[in-house]
Amino acid sequence: MKRSIPRSLVSKAISQSTEDKQLPDESGASVTSEAVPKPFKGAGSAWKAGALAQSQAAVEQSREQLAADILNGRHELTLSPSQVSDLLGSDRREDWMEQEAFKTLIESIEANGQDTPILVWPEDPNWIPDPLDPTGVDNVPFILLTGRRRHAAAVQLDRKLRAILAPPELRSAHNAQFEMLFVRFRENEARENLGAFERLLSIGEMYNALQDAGEKLTAVAFAARIGVHESIVSRARAVFASKDEILNTFKNAYELSFRDLQAALASLESKPKASARKAATKLTAKRKVGNRNLTLTSANGSLSVKASGVPISKVQLEELSDLIAEYLNKNKEEPSKE
Repeated sequence: MKRSIPRSLVSKAISQSTEDKQLPDESGASVTSEAVPKPFKGAGSAWKAGALAQSQAAVEQSREQLAADILNGRHELTLSPSQVSDLLGSDRREDWMEQEAFKTLIESIEANGQDTPILVWPEDPNWIPDPLDPTGVDNVPFILLTGRRRHAAAVQLDRKLRAILAPPELRSAHNAQFEMLFVRFRENEARENLGAFERLLSIGEMYNALQDAGEKLTAVAFAARIGVHESIVSRARAVFASKDEILNTFKNAYELSFRDLQAALASLESKPKASARKAATKLTAKRKVGNRNLTLTSANGSLSVKASGVPISKVQLEELSDLIAEYLNKNKEEPSKE
């Protein structure tokens, strides 16, 4: 059977629809809802907002990753030579800047640029890159670990330096001085063989650094730690301890082979040592002042007077000083050796 919608319901729906579209204006007149503008909230606007947030998150994540890469030595920094201080000094010969190899390096960097970054770490062990500008390090001071000749060349050429940071676990080590020396030693061993004197000095300096940090290692353990034969450790310690004497005695110390250096060191060890300074004789004289003791002592060229419980005025003290000075001026002979 055919069913139809009652007329009363149709009329009610139309009436409701008309009422929905009529809105009162400020004067009380009714206007249709189509005349009232509504904010656009379509899918396109939501997509743009989402894309912007996603892009911002990607930028922040990229900066965080860049900062992490810098701290872990995976991203190069560009530094001014003046930002880098050389606290370690070189384990090379003292006249290395006058050597032909350094002059050749300057020419190479001037013509081709710096091939290999220097290795540094921040002067402040707690330093982290700026989250908004990780590579902006113009005012940050750094300490040079390796690349001393490249740094010196950059100073002479007035050029910026390519640099990377040493690993953070080395920077925060309690024996950081040793770690810096060890990094320097490994780089020089790998890039260009150290001479016998330079190599032994470097090893001896590392051993001393560990001792200063409170580590007591045997020669075997130390040798294993830095990757050298144990037999070289004692010789390295001896060379480091006698560095100045070796340089003063053998003008060609940096050219000596390991065998020649051993012979040179042996000759120093067999050389008669200057006789130890004899202990100065302590001379004492005692006198009685009433019932008090007066003691005069001479030792190491110094004269002291001691009299406990003897009251003396400033005038008396000056008179006594005059008497002693007069006596000493009259008796300037060499002291008796008896």
